[in-house]
Amino acid sequence: NNHQQYPKHQIKMAVGKNKNLGKGKKGGRKKIVDPFLKKEWYKLVAPSIFAQKDCGRTLITKTQGTKIASEYLKGRVIEISLADLQKNEALAHRKIKLCIEDVQGYNCLLNFHGMDMTRDKLCSLIRKKQSIIEANVDCRTSDGYIVRMFCIAFTKQQATQIKSTCYAKSAQIRSIR
Repeated sequence: NNHQQYPKHQIKMAVGKNKNLGKGKKGGRKKIVDPFLKKEWYKLVAPSIFAQKDCGRTLITKTQGTKIASEYLKGRVIEISLADLQKNEALAHRKIKLCIEDVQGYNCLLNFHGMDMTRDKLCSLIRKKQSIIEANVDCRTSDGYIVRMFCIAFTKQQATQIKSTCYAKSAQIRSIR
């Protein structure tokens, strides 16, 4: 009834505002899908040189269209403790890297990729007042593999030594390398 009191030319409305007031969001709400429904578990099979064959499982998105799951698995590097592979806790400070070479069904066949030491073991070896000598070399094995070997050495006090430090001269370090 208020519109009848004022002449039509006096009523002003905002032009171009609130045009999407009645509509929802574009495209509607997206369904939340659990990402693990699209995943598959593959069994990891360690090389025969280790005591433990089954060394874990890995996750991959299921094959869909041109994306083949087994192709995405090849080349993955898995890091596992040597204690778990050999069932010997004394070897827990060594980490073994294994690479997925082949996929047979739901089994991933692994091959040796590298070895490393845990950080806590490496830190326990390094002490003050001694020299650290590090070297590396590339070696070719008899079966054609190239292995890069890293070596770490520490100077040690002699039994009759009184001085607290035991540093090596740079010439001595070069000759050791």
